Amino acid sequence: MPVAFTVIDAIIVFVGAVCKVFYWLLIFRIILSWVGVNPYTNSNELLGAIFQAGDFILRPFQRLPLRVGMIDLSPMLAIMILYALPSLVAQLLYAVMGVAR
Repeated sequence: MPVAFTVIDAIIVFVGAVCKVFYWLLIFRIILSWVGVNPYTNSNELLGAIFQAGDFILRPFQRLPLRVGMIDLSPMLAIMILYALPSLVAQLLYAVMGVAR
């Protein structure tokens, strides 16, 4: 296997791992927001980090008009994109290399 394919596979695995980490951070943030935990008044640094990572992911989606009444659909769109992103990156990288996998 050429070195280029090994590098591409490593990039795909890395993107998949990062997306999974952000996916679970977003899930935890959503659950904590349902429970009513406010990390800005609590002195727990882990909760603050989870909320900051979730806000980092959600902020671009919250600018879109994704509210239906009181329901915000931006977390759902963010989760779907985080789920699909590794396969999209893989297809893009393999297309750039000119190989179908």
